[in-house]
Order: sequence, then C-alpha cells, then structure tokens
Amino acid sequence: MSQSDAVSLGVFGGTFNPIHLGHLRAAEQVVELLGLERLLFVPSGEPPHKGSAALAPAELRLEWVEQATRGNECFEADALEIRRAGPSFTIDTLREIAARIAPERPVFVIGCDALREIATWREPEAVLALAHVAVMARPETDTGSAAELRGVVPDALATAYDFTSDGKSGTHRESQAWIRWLSIEPLDISATDIRARLSGGRSIRYLVPEPILDSVSSCWTEGPNP
Repeated sequence: MSQSDAVSLGVFGGTFNPIHLGHLRAAEQVVELLGLERLLFVPSGEPPHKGSAALAPAELRLEWVEQATRGNECFEADALEIRRAGPSFTIDTLREIAARIAPERPVFVIGCDALREIATWREPEAVLALAHVAVMARPETDTGSAAELRGVVPDALATAYDFTSDGKSGTHRESQAWIRWLSIEPLDISATDIRARLSGGRSIRYLVPEPILDSVSSCWTEGPNP
C-alpha cells in the first residue's frame, strides 16, 4: 500500500448476534494487512435484511461487542446504529463516520457473501463511492477467477471500477476510492452455529470471548429476548 492511499480507520459492521472469536480473529488480520490504527465494530440496531425472531436485544449485542473488543487498542465499539432510530442502513453509517474523519476516507470491511448482495442495499452506488472497500476472503478461494473481484461485485456496480489485471483490486472511477481483496485465514465459527448449539444444550466455550460467555449462553438458553 502506498503512502498516498493509506488508511487509518476501518468500519466493521454486522449484527454480532453474538460476536465470536471468528469475528475478532478476522478483524485482527484486517488491521494487520491494512495497517489500520483503529477498527470500529458497529453492531446493527435494526438490520433491514434480517428478521428479529432470534436477534438478541440491541443494547445487549452492543455490550457484548464492548466487552469482546476491550483490551485491544486497535478495536473500538461504536453505538451509532443502535442510537439512531429506524432501520440500520450502511450508507447512513458511512456518511456519519466519513464526516467525522474528513477529509480522510474510511475503509469499509465486508465479506464476499455480503458484497455479492450489496446491490439489494440502500444506495449501494453511494456506499462504494464513499468508502474504500476491503473484501475478506478465504485463502482456498484465492486462486484463478475465484479470486477476482469482478466475480463478486454485482455486474451493475462493477462498471464503476477500473480493476487491475489480476482482478484483486480496483479504483472507483469517480471517487478514486479503492477496493481490495484481502486473503485471511478465518476461524470456522458462525453465530448461527453458536445459537444452534445453545438451543441444543451444547457448550459454546472457546467459541466466544470468555467475558461474554455466561451472558450469551443465558440469552439463547432463556430465549433471545431475556
């Protein structure tokens, strides 16, 4: 990464329902690969694309994120989506954060699956123009055409970028924001599996940070709205 396009602040959003060690390990690798000074974890208040049946209360998810990220000087929990009324749209969040750090541009951290669905989000063109985009991908897919961003960015949005010959990075034609493929080594942990384990009476120890183990366990043992 050249000095001219270095970034210091990343934005990592999600329901974090619950936050787990897979999230934290992936985030640590993103910080290292991009040389970030800070990575904001932004739990969704009212995620527009997900139902609320198994969603823990927003304030509880925020508390989990705060406890899970405590002790890492590069990580920080941000409550802006939970404090903001109405559905949590990424474009609103990025606009608020971009205004805080202007003229610097934030880097939006996203997984491949979410990027494939970004055309269904509110103002997806504005999301890609406003922020740099770091796309987290597994190393095993980092071969041949599978690693090309052209195959992940929806066609209608890919035309906004000039991609490099290897397909692993690109530059937004209008805003000059970059998009980059980041190969990370994720832990095979998912929030869905954690909730299923709890529903089945199984242990989730060593899947979530120890400080939130009891709280997470109680949430889905007693129900998602304790």
